[in-house]
Amino acid sequence: MRAHPLWQLTVARWKELYREPGILFWVFGFPVLLAVGLGIAFQEGPPEPQRVAVVAGADWLVQSLDPETVDARVLAADAAAEALARGQVDLVVEEGGRPWTVTYRYDPSRPESQLARAVVDASIQDANGREDALIATDEALTERGSRYVDFLLPGLIGLNLMGSSMWGIGYSVVLSRKRRLLKRLAATPMRRSHYLLSYLISRTGLLVLEVAALVGVGWWLFDVAVHGSLLALALVATLGGACFSGLALLIAARLDNTEIANGWMNFVQLPMWILSGCFFSYERFPEWLHWPIQSLPLTAVNDALRAIMNQGAGVFELGPELAVMGLWGGISFAIALRRFRWQ
Repeated sequence: MRAHPLWQLTVARWKELYREPGILFWVFGFPVLLAVGLGIAFQEGPPEPQRVAVVAGADWLVQSLDPETVDARVLAADAAAEALARGQVDLVVEEGGRPWTVTYRYDPSRPESQLARAVVDASIQDANGREDALIATDEALTERGSRYVDFLLPGLIGLNLMGSSMWGIGYSVVLSRKRRLLKRLAATPMRRSHYLLSYLISRTGLLVLEVAALVGVGWWLFDVAVHGSLLALALVATLGGACFSGLALLIAARLDNTEIANGWMNFVQLPMWILSGCFFSYERFPEWLHWPIQSLPLTAVNDALRAIMNQGAGVFELGPELAVMGLWGGISFAIALRRFRWQ
C-alpha cells in the first residue's frame, strides 16, 4: 500500500533537516545556548556597585561612599566629564561651591544614572549623620514565576518558534523555487495544497522537541517551573508555530531570490523582536502602542506562554491570544495558497 502523498512530502521535509547538520544547530542548539547565556547573565546575585567618578580634591566625599554599593574613581574634572560621556561611569560627584554641598552631574534620561544618583546620595547622607525617619526592611523576591528568568524563558521560546518557522520554511521554499524543484513537483499528481501543508506538519512535529529542550534546560539550570498544563503549553506552541509557518509561506509565495527573501524575513521579524516583549515588557512603550503591539503574532505567543508557565492559566483563559494567532496563521496560509508561484 502506497503512503499518502502528504505523508511522503512531510517525511521529505524531515529528511532535508536531517541532511543539513547546520540547520539542526540553529533549530535546537542555538536557542538552548541563548537561553543558557541569558539565564546566566541575569541569574540571581548581588547587584554590581554603581560606577561613579569623584572629582579630585574632595577626600571626604570618597570616604563617605560605601565601597560595597559604589565603585568610585577619583578623576580630574575633565577626565570625569569624558568618562561620563563615554558611558564609563553613570554619575559624576563634585564638591559644591559652599562647604558641605555636593553637585551631581548625570543624564536624567538614563535609568542607571538616576539609580547611581540615589545610591550615592543615600551613602553620603548616611555617612554624614542623616537619620532615617522610618525603619525599612528588605524582602528578597525569589519565588518561582516572578523572577526575570521566568519572564525571559517564554520569550525565548516564542523567538525560537518564530525564527525556526520563518527561516526553516520560507528560505527552503525560495531555495526550491530558485533550483526549479517546485516546477518539477507541480508536474506530479500531488495536490499543491499538500506541498504547503507538509511544511506546516513537519514543523509541528519538531515543535515538541524544540519546546521540550528549552523548558527542560530552564528547569534544570534555573529552576523555571511550568505552573500550568503541559498540554496547554504544547497547544499554544503548536498554534504559534503554525501561525509563523503561514507567515513564512506568504513571504516565500512568489520570491525566487534568497537575498530578497532574507531581507523580507528580517523586515517582518525585527519589529517583533523589539516590540513583542521577548526581553522586556512591552508595557514600557507608550500606552497608545499597546493595542497594536498586542495584535502582533509574537506578542500573542509570548503572552500566552507566560500566562501558562508563570500564572498557571488554562487554554480557555487565552481566548484573545489564540484568536490573534489563528487569524494571522489562517489568513496568511490562505493568501499564500492562492498566490503561490510554482514557476
